[in-house]
Amino acid sequence: EQSLQLLELGGSVEEDYIRIARGFEAMRQRCCRLEQDGRRAREQLSRVEAERAALEVKLKHARNQVEVEMKKRHRAEAELEKQERKLQLVFESLMREPWGSEALSREQCSILSALAGRRLGGTLAPGRRSSAVDESCQSLLSHSDISYDRTEDDV
Repeated sequence: EQSLQLLELGGSVEEDYIRIARGFEAMRQRCCRLEQDGRRAREQLSRVEAERAALEVKLKHARNQVEVEMKKRHRAEAELEKQERKLQLVFESLMREPWGSEALSREQCSILSALAGRRLGGTLAPGRRSSAVDESCQSLLSHSDISYDRTEDDV
């Protein structure tokens, strides 16, 4: 009786083993696909990290360049104000001297007065910016939009 049961089970056991073997093969193929996907993802990650590192270097250089240019601009504005103060003093000295108005022609006096009124009158205001640079709100790269945050490591 036991032998008969074993023979009956024997046929279904063999089919079960075949199903199990097919399941293992399907799982092995799936694991191979996942391994290939993982390899491609790691390659893509390394490419993106290299690109990110290159962009960080460019950003660092750009920040440094902006900082250098801002320092140059501030020095140039300070020099401009210094020269304008000297010019204003020369103009005032010329206009105060009794011989100054006699030595200068009427045309020269009017030119100096026009320059003094237009150029020198409003130039000594504190915090004045050079008009050579467009600082309107339409500017795409306003210095106020640039972040000088040095926390690159927080990412």
